[in-house]
Amino acid sequence: MHTCPPPKDEFKKRFAEYPDVNGNFGHTLLEQLEPDDGSLAKALKGYFESAHLDARDKFHADIGIDLHPDAVGYEPVVAYPVSLPSKTRRGLFGEVIAGLLTETYKYVGKHDWSVPIFLFRHHEDAFQYLFSLARDPERTRQTIGRLGSDFIGLALDEDLNVTRIISGEAKWRQTLTEGVVETLMLGDWVAKDESKKKSKENRERSGKGVWYFVNNEPKVPSGARQLQRLLQEHDPDGHDATILSLQSILVAKNPAPISKTDLVVVVGNGGKTRKERECLLPFKKAPAEYTAGNDLQIVEVIMARGEELIDTIYESLWKEDTDA
Repeated sequence: MHTCPPPKDEFKKRFAEYPDVNGNFGHTLLEQLEPDDGSLAKALKGYFESAHLDARDKFHADIGIDLHPDAVGYEPVVAYPVSLPSKTRRGLFGEVIAGLLTETYKYVGKHDWSVPIFLFRHHEDAFQYLFSLARDPERTRQTIGRLGSDFIGLALDEDLNVTRIISGEAKWRQTLTEGVVETLMLGDWVAKDESKKKSKENRERSGKGVWYFVNNEPKVPSGARQLQRLLQEHDPDGHDATILSLQSILVAKNPAPISKTDLVVVVGNGGKTRKERECLLPFKKAPAEYTAGNDLQIVEVIMARGEELIDTIYESLWKEDTDA
């Protein structure tokens, strides 16, 4: 289970928050005030270990890596998630940050969100990569992302029944500029007519960006079933009401109605010419490209040397000789 609370005070101290809410649309801009001096990485270490613990235990067992508690000081040659390619770790960072933000800040609707467990064990290509790497250290390559939503969380009543689902996309980009974000949201440029010479006049967006995936996600995403199965495995008694209420909304025929919030989190360093409080995504009303019709929350996270923070966090996980 994911049991570590987010370091809210430390995170809020390091980021300026600029929220906007208009009806069923919310936008929050977070700006890192200065590059991390090590204290933020230290504060985030426990949260990231908690987020990755289920996948780490699952992957290491399936790969054949011994994590017996008696093996004090033992560090396997290959380990999840530190042995994954840097590009993959940056993607994982975005997904964990989506959970942290959702548990830390108030979004549109002011719901209290819970993240009982992260779904990283379903990152099949990460497992395949590490399985091969443990047997042949030369077999390095890039990995593809996990299928389905990047993030899923729940709103629970006092009896732990599910009252609402939040899910969506979390994306890291090294430098956030207008062009980078446009490509991220709308897809790459493609030729309108393949028979004609490539030119600006003969190109259009593919439409296979973040908005496409958010708009086409089912009302109850497949990640909800994965989450339910993990709760059944890890805490069937403590989350019995959650498991049962998830079952009622997951049946294929006549499911119980459930409300949904769509979440889009974009994380990266600001561009060289970026001005303070400058947003790259709409912040007053939902963009025309969003057509799903649920509550929509956008979060833009502007970091200062964010790649250094990511590397510091991931290289410190499960190491006792370092604070972060």
